Amino acid sequence: MAAPQWGFSQGLSEANTAWMLTSTALVLLMTLPGLALFYGGLVRSKNILSILMQCFSITCLASLLWVMVGYSIAFADGNGFMGSLDKAFLYGVGEDSLSGDIPETVFIMFQMTFAIITPALIIGGFAERIRFSAVMLFSALWLILVYAPITHWVWGGGWLAELGLLDFAGGTVVHITAGVAALVAALVLGKRQGFGQMALPPHNLTMTFTGAGLLWVGWFGFNAGSALAANGDAGMAMLVTHLSAATGCLTWSFIEWVKFGKPSALGAVTGMVAGLGTITPASGYVGPGGAIVIGLSAGFVCFYCTLAMKQVWKIDDSLDVFPVHGVGGILGTFLAGIFASSELGVFSGQGLAEGVSIVQQLKVQLIGIGATFAYTAVVSYLLFKVIDALVGLRVTPDEESEGLDLVGHNEVGYDL
Repeated sequence: MAAPQWGFSQGLSEANTAWMLTSTALVLLMTLPGLALFYGGLVRSKNILSILMQCFSITCLASLLWVMVGYSIAFADGNGFMGSLDKAFLYGVGEDSLSGDIPETVFIMFQMTFAIITPALIIGGFAERIRFSAVMLFSALWLILVYAPITHWVWGGGWLAELGLLDFAGGTVVHITAGVAALVAALVLGKRQGFGQMALPPHNLTMTFTGAGLLWVGWFGFNAGSALAANGDAGMAMLVTHLSAATGCLTWSFIEWVKFGKPSALGAVTGMVAGLGTITPASGYVGPGGAIVIGLSAGFVCFYCTLAMKQVWKIDDSLDVFPVHGVGGILGTFLAGIFASSELGVFSGQGLAEGVSIVQQLKVQLIGIGATFAYTAVVSYLLFKVIDALVGLRVTPDEESEGLDLVGHNEVGYDL
């Protein structure tokens, strides 16, 4: 009789529930205000409100769509490619419904925050030149047709889950999908006015730094929360997340220091985000040694991909979504297949499935990367083309010069 009452609460773990409520709030913090401030500082002052408005509006839109159909497509029973609509509008979900040992409502809300930030990440690829109506229409359709099905593939018992893909917190589901969609957006919309001919500098790096700090803290909910429990897996995921972020930041800064003579503030926060995005799929499987190698790889690979995008390929992915998130997601998903192994000494992770070698696991990881990349690219391209025909994607040259704040919202971010 003296035992704690929560131990007999019909399978509900109050400790795990409390952690998941906290994690959910942390992941929402990543978008509002984290990503909004991070992206907002990176654009020019005439477009700051457009970025804030897009992040805010996508949060609202994705929340409603997730409840209506997104959650059901992602997590309801179905086939290997998508769930049924049995849980549309959360039919049958009540206060007593459980997902494992936490309330299903908490699991729904936690996953909703992932569904919010993923389309919000994409806006960095077309920042400063797209119509607000196109952003909203694309985000809605993309969430239903790309994000929710791929979530089912990986986390909802779909075909990639059956293959044994390792993606703990969203290397494929979040980062590859967002990065590839942003790359497609940059290619379809074309370059901003002046890209390649003049500097298009961030207008407020202090704001970007503030957003980056919020992203770093919120990412603990993103990765450690994906353990869905307050346990050792969550603790290790938090530790390796922090180590990769720190290593990515220092690596990027060191490369800039050697290459350009000075490390930049923008490079430091970009390297940190690269480290976070790259560790995400591996965070539940690797150890501290592996995390440091992953962060080092992220800083190096993402830096040179960012440079190549702008200087070699001349692609105007405005806020570097593909080279940071897309490439980071690809790299992290691949490296998870190596550093999850328990046979690498100081770099060992939690161990692969019984009887699975590193080579076998890497084959599965490559299938997951390839399928996610291809499906996202094709569907995103088709969506952009359809939306362009319906409402138009890009603002006019005069509207782009004036700035999206006035053109789209009849407001300005700064009353100078």
